[in-house]
Amino acid sequence: MGQSPVAKIYLEKRAGNAVTVISGLHTYGTARLETMARELKLRFGTGGTVKEGKIEIQGDKVDLVRAWFKEK
Repeated sequence: MGQSPVAKIYLEKRAGNAVTVISGLHTYGTARLETMARELKLRFGTGGTVKEGKIEIQGDKVDLVRAWFKEK
């Protein structure tokens, strides 16, 4: 049996702005990542995108994203 990928959640500063990055889930495929990003953006009322197999959420949402993953 294969193991589920482990999400790595960390904060990046870009041009003075904080971006929460979720990596390590590239094996899920773009469609599934897009769905997850959409749900996170709605939940936290912020913008975000999927780039190069990573979900990027605007702002420092590291703790909120971790809590969201624990719920799932």
